[in-house]
Amino acid sequence: MNRKIWGGSALVAAALAAYVWQMTSPPDPPAQAAAGASSEGAPIVEVSLPAELSENAQMGERAFDAVCAECHGDNAAGREGMGPPLVHEIYEPGHHSDMAFVLAASNGVRAHHWRFGNMPPVEGITQAEIRYIAAYVRALQRENGIE
Repeated sequence: MNRKIWGGSALVAAALAAYVWQMTSPPDPPAQAAAGASSEGAPIVEVSLPAELSENAQMGERAFDAVCAECHGDNAAGREGMGPPLVHEIYEPGHHSDMAFVLAASNGVRAHHWRFGNMPPVEGITQAEIRYIAAYVRALQRENGIE
């Protein structure tokens, strides 16, 4: 009887470990990363830019370039070894609302989709600036088929 309990417990523990590994592993690498673009700081995804940005998205672009691009790359394409792309299906509005951007920038976030480590809070940024940044990221996502 004890052998069955221990065996069942070990099976449950192994399944739980596999689940945790799956949930904390990064998604499959984008095609260009798989093709060899893996140098530190290189863009992770290719991003198509919208022909026009709304006024809010333009303000968001300036704020993004000032405080986010260092890790998340130009045009939110991510940077190898530094930060994930925000133009990625993981960050689509149905999975990460605009409030998720506000909370991440305000409070930081523990690593859970990618293996870049935890994101620290962004010092000195306002919620209004974060909302503009979200408008910019959403414009980029729409242009790249992420809705």
